[in-house]
Amino acid sequence: MLNIVGIFSTFNFFYEISNVEVGQHFYWQLGNFQVHAQVLITSWIVVTILLGLAVIATRDLKAIPAGGQNFVEYVLEFIRDLTRTQIGEEEYRPWVPFVGTMFLMIFVSNWSGALFPWRVLELPNGELAAPTNDINTTVALALLTSVAYFYAGLHKKGLSYFGKYIQPTPVLLPINILEDFTKPLSLSFRLFGNILADELVVAVLISLVPLVIPIPMMFLGLFTSAIQALIFATLAAAYIGESMEGHH
Repeated sequence: MLNIVGIFSTFNFFYEISNVEVGQHFYWQLGNFQVHAQVLITSWIVVTILLGLAVIATRDLKAIPAGGQNFVEYVLEFIRDLTRTQIGEEEYRPWVPFVGTMFLMIFVSNWSGALFPWRVLELPNGELAAPTNDINTTVALALLTSVAYFYAGLHKKGLSYFGKYIQPTPVLLPINILEDFTKPLSLSFRLFGNILADELVVAVLISLVPLVIPIPMMFLGLFTSAIQALIFATLAAAYIGESMEGHH
């Protein structure tokens, strides 16, 4: 009985923590649900940018690429090489769209936070920022990655996929299960923490020394934003490749 009470107390504690908010936020009321409008607005803008660039660059494809087509093919080749390296030559092709979508979504989201003057657009509450500056976005991307590598393992191995949890010895079962919980946690908090920290540093520097010093920091932010997108996509592909390999 005491154990059950303790479990409910733990869940209640995490529920209360999940309701904690920092600053003000702008919400849309959809029926009985509140939607975080700031994230949706900036996410839709990022998706529109990606779709627009894809349409413009591929509307007049040629056998010998030039201009925008050349750039798009370079990006595609980069994503294919990244996916092939992490997943393997035989299995990588079906996962190029997923890894590419993750990389481009995070890359453009991060750069939008460093380049776009989001704060110029006023909202009734809160302010706009990069989609990856919100923990909800990074957690959603991390959970999509978890679903992807579970699907990859089950699709290839069937129920025998779960045999990895008792390898090399059943004693490691709790640790192997815990590992699958820590993967999305590390993915989401790493991306969120780095992007939030970068934006906070630039904002503080601009408020203190608004002319010279923030400019190099903004360029450094662009570099670190690209690195974070690359790290997330690389780890996502690595997890998928690991789930389809033999037991480790």
